[in-house]
Amino acid sequence: MPRKVGVVAVAQTKYEAAKPAWREAEITYQVVERLLQETGLTFAEYGTGIDATVTCSSDHWDGRTLSDIPHGEVAGAHLRAEEKVSSDGINAVIYAYLQILSGHYDTMLVVATCKESQTVGHIIENLAFDPAFQQQIDLDFLSAAALQANSYIHKYGITPEQRAQVVVKNRKNAKDNPFAQLTTPVTTEQVLNSEMLAYPLRSLETKPVSDGACGLILATEEKARKLTRTPAWIAGIGQCYESHYLGDRDLATCEALTLAAKNAYRQAGITDPLKHIDIAEISEYFSYQELLWTEGMGFCDKGQGGKLVDKGITGMGGKIPVNPSGGILSGNPTLVAGMARVVEVALQLMGNAVARQIPRAKTGLAHGTYGPCGQHQAVLILKS
Repeated sequence: MPRKVGVVAVAQTKYEAAKPAWREAEITYQVVERLLQETGLTFAEYGTGIDATVTCSSDHWDGRTLSDIPHGEVAGAHLRAEEKVSSDGINAVIYAYLQILSGHYDTMLVVATCKESQTVGHIIENLAFDPAFQQQIDLDFLSAAALQANSYIHKYGITPEQRAQVVVKNRKNAKDNPFAQLTTPVTTEQVLNSEMLAYPLRSLETKPVSDGACGLILATEEKARKLTRTPAWIAGIGQCYESHYLGDRDLATCEALTLAAKNAYRQAGITDPLKHIDIAEISEYFSYQELLWTEGMGFCDKGQGGKLVDKGITGMGGKIPVNPSGGILSGNPTLVAGMARVVEVALQLMGNAVARQIPRAKTGLAHGTYGPCGQHQAVLILKS
C-alpha cells in the first residue's frame, strides 16, 4: 500500500515589493526557523529530524550560478542531502512528496525563495523563449499573456468587467491575509482605468513585483501524527506540459491543465470538482487566467469561467472559494507562488487560516504554473 504523506507545518514571510535589507539566504532562514520551531525538528540526528531538503530558486532570478548554495546553508544541506528545483515551487513540493513515497526519506523540508526586485523581469522572462524567433520579437510573459488574453476573449467573449471582478475579489480577500503584499481594496472602475501595459491587460490585472519566501515540512503518516494533530494529506498530484512554441497551441484553452487536473482528481477520488472541492488556490499571474484556469480544472465548461465570478461561485461565500488568500495578484514572487498555494490550502485544512478561513474545509486544490501562457501546469489535491 502506498505511503500516506502529509503537510505537518507551513510558514511564509510577509510578501513585499522589495526587501533590500535582506539577502536571499536570510529570507529563507526566516521560513526555516519558524518551521523548526513549530515542529521541534532539527538537522542534528538523521532519522529523527529532517532527512533531506528540497529548495526552489533560480540562477537567473538570483543572479548567480548554483543559486541553491546560500539557501542550502540555512536549510541544513551541510548535514543532509539538498536538491534544487528551478521552476514553480509547487514542483518542489511534488518532488519531495515523491521522494517520501519512494521510501528514500520520512521527513522533508521544502522551501522556495525569490527576490524579483533585484533584477529586470522582462530580461529573464525573454530567455524562456526560443532564441531564433520568439526572443527576437522581445516576448516576455506579459506580452505572451496579452496574446493569450486576446485569443481567449475573441473565442469566448470574456468581458473586461469579468476580468476586473477577479482583481476586485482577490484584493478584497487579501485584506484578511497578513502575508499579502497588496491589501487595499479596488473597484471595477479602478481596474478598468488603470494603465494599459499590453492590450488588453492593464496594470491592476497583473501581479506586482514581489520578494519573499515560503516553506513546509512533509512527513510520512507515522511521523506526521507525532508532529501535529491536523496534518493536511496529499491525496493526488498531476503535472503536464504544453508545447514550447505559442503558435503550436490553442491559447484560448489549457489542455495541459485539464490533463494535470484529471490525473490529480483520479488519484484523490474526485469525480465532480465543483462538488467535492471546498477551496482552491489558483496561480493567476494575470486576471483572465483565473477564469481560464477554472475552466481547465473542470469547475465549468470552456468559455464559462466569467460566469463563475459573475454569480459569486468563486467568492468567499460561494460554492468553491477561489484564492481566499488574495492570490498572486495580491503579491507572490515567481518560483514561490505555487508553493504558496499549497501553504494556503494546508492552512485552510488545518483550520489555521484565521480571518480567511473557509468553514468546514476538508478538501483543497493547489495549482501552480510556470512558463509563458501556462506552459507547465501542476495540480495538487490535499485532504484533512
